[in-house]
Amino acid sequence: MQILAIDSSALVASVAIVEDDGKAGAKTLAEYTVNHRKTHSQTLLPMLDEIVKMTEFSLEGLDAIAVAGGPGSFTGLRIGSATAKGLGLALGKPLIHIPTLEALAYNLWGTDGIVCPIMDARRNQVYTGIYEFVDGKLGTLMRQTAMGIEELAEKLCVYDREINFLGDGVLVHRENLEKSLMAGKRIRFAPAHMAYQRAASVGALALEYFREGRTETAAEHKPDYLRPSQAERERAQREKAAKESAGEVS
Repeated sequence: MQILAIDSSALVASVAIVEDDGKAGAKTLAEYTVNHRKTHSQTLLPMLDEIVKMTEFSLEGLDAIAVAGGPGSFTGLRIGSATAKGLGLALGKPLIHIPTLEALAYNLWGTDGIVCPIMDARRNQVYTGIYEFVDGKLGTLMRQTAMGIEELAEKLCVYDREINFLGDGVLVHRENLEKSLMAGKRIRFAPAHMAYQRAASVGALALEYFREGRTETAAEHKPDYLRPSQAERERAQREKAAKESAGEVS
């Protein structure tokens, strides 16, 4: 079983080819990750082309295409989604929609304690979820959502276990989390090489999804934004203001 995995949900762009070798589980045949300020429209397809050339891999031999489906950067998610959908349609392959926070948590596979990935959503909010590993399987204690960092700290206080943080939200909110949780809580922050999006983790988790039959067609796939974009919020505010103004005039 071989899966092409794509993650462009944040600043990091990453593509990988992962296979299930039947013994060691998920084996990464190739992975190309760039954490640099170039647009994903510039990097994603050239990266994919490079790993295909280097491994002499035939995309027709894929079983499925996995994509980090959100939340994350609106532009990044659209680019990743469009790339996966285009490949799925062209190759006639199913897609596997992997929640971005689940894939991030999978970077710390097998970790004891709680795993809490956080992505900066601005305005003192994060995209986050709460996970644990049970018998080698990722378990969900709180599904991915958008919330304020203070609210997240309150939710984490109920767990009498070590809490492991990762994701780009750590850079923004680490000090706040330390102040909120250090009293009586064991917390750790993943090192940089494990803290950000990796397509290999998307692919490894996708193997489990595939075995469980959790696939979709390219036409069915839609990113999970979790909240409206800034443009949509601003439009809603303008419409609300216009309605209120019209009400005052009448």
